[in-house]
Amino acid sequence: MIPTFSGPSTTLFDDWLPEEATPAGYVALIDAYRLDVTIPWTRSATSSRHREYTQDGWRIFTQRHAPEATLVGHLTFALKYEGVDLLVLKRLFQATGPAPIQQLLNDAPSGAYTRRIAHLYEWLFDERLDAPDSAGGRYVEVIDSDLQFAGTGTTSRRFRVKDNIPGTREFCPLVRKTDSLNAIASADLSHRAAEVIAQISPDILRRAAAFLLLEDTKSTFEIEGERPSNDRLHRWGRAVSQAGKHPISRVELERLQRIVLEGAGAVKLGLREEEGFIGRHDRSTHEPIPSHISARADDVPSLVEGLIAYDALDSAHMPPIVAAATLSFGFVFIHPFADGNGRLHRYLIHHVLAQSGFSPKGMIFPVSSVMNDEIDAYLSALESYSSRILPLVKWRPTPDGNVAIDNDTADFYRYFDATIQTEFLAHCIIRTIEHDLPREVRYLEAHDLFKASVKRSMDIEGRLEELAFSFLQSGSGKFSKRARMRELASLGDERLDALESLYEAAFAQADERLDGEASDEIWRRK
Repeated sequence: MIPTFSGPSTTLFDDWLPEEATPAGYVALIDAYRLDVTIPWTRSATSSRHREYTQDGWRIFTQRHAPEATLVGHLTFALKYEGVDLLVLKRLFQATGPAPIQQLLNDAPSGAYTRRIAHLYEWLFDERLDAPDSAGGRYVEVIDSDLQFAGTGTTSRRFRVKDNIPGTREFCPLVRKTDSLNAIASADLSHRAAEVIAQISPDILRRAAAFLLLEDTKSTFEIEGERPSNDRLHRWGRAVSQAGKHPISRVELERLQRIVLEGAGAVKLGLREEEGFIGRHDRSTHEPIPSHISARADDVPSLVEGLIAYDALDSAHMPPIVAAATLSFGFVFIHPFADGNGRLHRYLIHHVLAQSGFSPKGMIFPVSSVMNDEIDAYLSALESYSSRILPLVKWRPTPDGNVAIDNDTADFYRYFDATIQTEFLAHCIIRTIEHDLPREVRYLEAHDLFKASVKRSMDIEGRLEELAFSFLQSGSGKFSKRARMRELASLGDERLDALESLYEAAFAQADERLDGEASDEIWRRK
C-alpha cells in the first residue's frame, strides 16, 4: 500500500490533540498504514510553537523535531523519542514487507537507526534480509536503555548492535522508564527490605513472616470471591512459601493449578482447549459481554512456552520488579487455564522475587493483601490492558455462551506495554516493606512487651490478659464502656487503668525499636 501521512490536525483516533499539530512517530505510522494495534500511551506530534510540552497523553515537539513524512522518517523519530513498540513494528513490517528495509540498508548501511531497524525486522520474523553484514559503525543498543528497561544484551556483528531486547520473540513485554520507576530503581528496595529486617529479632521475624504469608494466602482467594477451607489455605500457603525453588515449566504450572483448585469442585485442569473471556452474559440473550478476551486456545501452548523461556532468562536480564510484573501480568492476560489464573498470576510475582533474591529468605511480600485492600487500583491495572485490546479482537458469540475469535491475536499478548502494571506492583511492594511488615512487627513487639509487663506487675489469668489486649487494640489503647462493665468487669477499674498504661508503654517501646521513618516516600516522589 502507498501510505498517506497526515498533516496538521486537531484530532486523531477520535482523540483531541492539545492544539493543531502534525502526528509523528508511531501514531503517524499507525494512521498511515491503518494498523490494528494498541495506540501508544504517549502520542507524539510536532507544532509551530517553540516549546515542548506534554498534555493529555500527547507529547508536543517543536517544528525542528519534525520528521520527514516517510516511513523511514517517522520510524527513526519513533525509535529516537518513543522507544521500541514491538507490536506496532511487527504489524508495520507485515504491511510494508522487507523491501523498504533492504532499500534503507542500501542507502545508509552504517546508520545507527538503519541497523536497529534491520535487526528488529530479522528478530521479529526470524528471517534474514537480503543484505550484507554491516562493515562499520560503533555498536548501538537495540532498546534505548534511557527510554525503556532493557536486558543485559549481547553483541551482534551482523548489524553491529547490542541486542538487549529483554525477552524472546514468543514473549517480550516492554516497560517505559517513567519518573516513578526510575526513582524506585535507584532506591534499591531489596536493600531497604534487608535494612528493615535487620532490626527485627529472629523470633519476631519468623512470626511476622508466618502472618504475612497467611494474609497473602487468604487475600489471593478473597480477590477471586472464594472462602476456601483451612486445608486448601494451608496447601496453597505452603506452595507460595516455596516460590522460586522450582523453575517455571508447563508441568510446574499444572502442578500449581492442581494445588490451588484441589477441593474446588469439578474443574478441567491443564491448558484450556476452548476460548475464554472475563465478563458477564446478557440477561435476555445470554450472549457474552466481555471485559477481557483471553488468548486464542490454539495460541496458548506457544504463549506459555514464551512465558517459560522468559522466566528462564538470566536473572539479571531485568530488574526483579519489572520481571515480576511482565511475567505475572502477561500470564493473567493470556489466561492459559480455565480456572486458577488469578492466583497463579500472583504466585508468579512471589516466584520471580524469590528466584532473583529480591525477597529476603523465608519472607514473602504480601502483594495479594495490598491488591485486595486496593482492589480498585488493581482492577484498573488489569483493565488498562484489557480495554485497549478488546476493540482489536474480532469475536462473535457462540451458541453455548462463549466467544469465537476470528483474527490473529497472539501478538497482543506477546508484545504489550507493561508500564502501568509495573508501577502498580512496585507500589504494592513498597507498601509491604515500608508499612505492612513494620506494622506487623510493631504489633508483635508490643504484644510481647505488654504480656511481660503484665506478668511482672499483676496476676491476671492468661485468657483475660489476651482479651484485654484485644479490646485495647480495637479501642486504640482504651477500654470501651462495655468492656469495663461486662467482659472485663472482674478486673476492676484500677487494674484496667493500669493495663491501659502498660499497653501505651508497650507500643511506645516497640516504636523505639523500629525505624521511625517507615513511609511511602519513594512512591509519593513520583
